[in-house]
Amino acid sequence: MKLSKLNIRKISFNDIDSDYSAQDILMKLGELYQFESGIYGYGNIWTKLERNIEKIIIEELDKADCIQVEFPKLQPRSIWDKSNRWNQYTEEKDIMFNIKNNLGEYGLAPTAEECATIFGSNRLLSYKQLPTTYYQIGEKFRKEIRTRGYLFRPRTFVMMDAYSFDKNEEDMHDTFNKMHDVYLNIFNRIGLNIIPVISDGGTMGGRISEEFQALTKLGEDIILYDEKTNIGINKEVLDFEDKENFINKLNGLSLNDMKEYNSVELGNNFELGTKYSESMNMYFQDENGENKPFYMGCYGIGLGRILATLIENNVIIKNNQIKGFSIPYNIAPYKVHIVYNEDNKNNAFELYNNLLNNNIECIIDDRENLSLGNRINDIALLGTPKMIVLGSKFDNENYEIEDTKDGKKELVKINNIVEYFK
Repeated sequence: MKLSKLNIRKISFNDIDSDYSAQDILMKLGELYQFESGIYGYGNIWTKLERNIEKIIIEELDKADCIQVEFPKLQPRSIWDKSNRWNQYTEEKDIMFNIKNNLGEYGLAPTAEECATIFGSNRLLSYKQLPTTYYQIGEKFRKEIRTRGYLFRPRTFVMMDAYSFDKNEEDMHDTFNKMHDVYLNIFNRIGLNIIPVISDGGTMGGRISEEFQALTKLGEDIILYDEKTNIGINKEVLDFEDKENFINKLNGLSLNDMKEYNSVELGNNFELGTKYSESMNMYFQDENGENKPFYMGCYGIGLGRILATLIENNVIIKNNQIKGFSIPYNIAPYKVHIVYNEDNKNNAFELYNNLLNNNIECIIDDRENLSLGNRINDIALLGTPKMIVLGSKFDNENYEIEDTKDGKKELVKINNIVEYFK
């Protein structure tokens, strides 16, 4: 990427949002654009980072024999009436954007249990085809009255949502546990420390559920967590009438021994049981040829929240001033940012083309009429984890590679640079 083509704005570090610094930087650069509260457009950095996260999610789900599909974002009221959730989502909870015209009444999908149930029952006719899990990655819509934190709580967002079908309760538990492990693999590869916590099923139905929480001072949720056992619980469930049901899942841990943390929910899993298959009359044939309702589960991961958490947890602060952020190397859209003085322009472009030809994504700052110091200062604005400066100290034999997060430097021979980044 030639930086001149990205058309980023010049920004001041003096008025950066102290809470949501990384996202505010992207807003000021023009890499995030807010059309209205909670509704955003995404620039090159955000979009490419999101695709890298999607790739990891898809690889892990595919390894677990999940099947990628796509359900409509515009959904007819008729299928939500079958599950008795239309009024709940449009009136009681007022979650779903709904559209009424001469063609009928529709909702913009906040989730897809109804679509998944109909889709699955159309294909899964026999117990021999179970278990099966379908998943999709796409935009969701929710009527958030109180948006906050940029992409932490918007009105439109990208989510992975999956739906499992099993023939009995025991198999449903097995799938739920399997997806638990899949989620931990996904978050581990992304580079996020995740705490699975006991939670409430909410509007999804079912009472067995867990959330995957990331510790951050920016989080709205409050969890109680025991580090030794890696067991946590969402504090909100302690206000429920049936709170003892949740406390019993702590395996004897005392609430007084658990520490309180702010966190943000990045994923959730629910055991739905037969709530949807029975209410919508969707069945399969068992071993005896009898119609039986599917035991289902649903699973979600919020990609926007993952990206927001990642960059906000990797803000760069020097001399008590916010300087930018650094994206973890393995998921960064660009691995290295190249800057140069005019004497080394040809050397810089030789390096740039060499990396691109070897499928190593990188940025070169080719903007005109900027000092080397100004170019270096702008590197952290885009989150690139490594930088190479070709200035007066460049010896035509070695590249000095600096980590933008911790400032560590290492020398790499020119002939070894491709091997280093690969």
